[in-house]
Amino acid sequence: MADSSQMNIKTLFELTRCAVDELYPLPDLSGVDWEELYTFSNQQAITGVMFDLVQRLGGKEAGVPRQVLLKWFVQSDIIHKLNDTLNRYSVQTIHFLEQEGFRCLLLKGQGNALMYPNPFARLAGDIDLLVVPQHLSALPKNLEERRNVILSFVRRKFPKSPLRYYHVDFPIYKDIPIELHFEPCLMNNPLYNHRLQQWLGERTDEQFLHKVDLPEGAGCIPTPTLEYNIVFQMAHMMHHFFDEGIGLRQMMDYYYLLKSASKEKFGICNEDLELTLRNLNLYHFACAVMYVMREAFGMPDEWMIVPIDECRGKCLMEEILHGGNFGKYSGLTEHGTAAKYFLKHWRNMHFFVQYPVEALSEPLFRTWHFFWRFKNRM
Repeated sequence: MADSSQMNIKTLFELTRCAVDELYPLPDLSGVDWEELYTFSNQQAITGVMFDLVQRLGGKEAGVPRQVLLKWFVQSDIIHKLNDTLNRYSVQTIHFLEQEGFRCLLLKGQGNALMYPNPFARLAGDIDLLVVPQHLSALPKNLEERRNVILSFVRRKFPKSPLRYYHVDFPIYKDIPIELHFEPCLMNNPLYNHRLQQWLGERTDEQFLHKVDLPEGAGCIPTPTLEYNIVFQMAHMMHHFFDEGIGLRQMMDYYYLLKSASKEKFGICNEDLELTLRNLNLYHFACAVMYVMREAFGMPDEWMIVPIDECRGKCLMEEILHGGNFGKYSGLTEHGTAAKYFLKHWRNMHFFVQYPVEALSEPLFRTWHFFWRFKNRM
């Protein structure tokens, strides 16, 4: 874990399983270090979900110290209010952009929260929007034209807005970051990235029509379909794994996504999905994710979209426990740009045997991206 743990990892995961499944049998609570569980929840960005469990157990009656309970309550209240704010801002931003001639798709975020039993318990982050000018498609052949149209629009309002290869910041709110995406996500290897963009692009037009209602009458937003989400979010997690790391919050999102898929009978023994994951070089990482789904959340075998790879899964789990949410506790973020470059390269070389293509491609992409941003900064 990010900090040395006195409490058994098995107990931590049993409590995590109880948080996502009310029917899962409770472990012996006498050995639970509630302060440590609170710290673990914070590091993994699942504080709100774990607080729902604490409330279900009765709080003080379960032996949670008053000070820990108070901290948990305050954090949970902040998370609830943040979700409420992001719901309203998401609707407002999408409405504004649609009036300006763009089609929008909300990626992850508040769309993922809707899959949770309590949508206000998921820790909200920023607002990620896939944006496509109404006269263009989302196919890779239109990428440069899409980027130019979107950049021209953003730079008229925010001339110095930071740019990445696949998104640009759109800081219309002071308290909530917004990213406008030219592409939903990317992979470091050019061949597999092209295949991913082709697969996503061919299905993007229908995503704009898939709209859901946010809680408490906040409004209606377009979010990805299950098929799109299962592939897109797997690619997103793999990219972040090789960037700085991922935590249990991203894995919990995927757990609830697969739970939703199981209800719709999607992805069960789906040979086409397995073929897609193989074609996009996501298959082995997906097998590792399934291990985390079982160990951390007790996900049943019938929800699995691919077989479990225990070796790769243990490696992924170790990275999750060591680095926490987006690798914030791994130590990488404490260094300057130059040091981070070499530390990331050293870290990713440890994954060469398990993921050779991505391990080799990541430092090459990062170097190319540095010069691309320098060239396109204005």
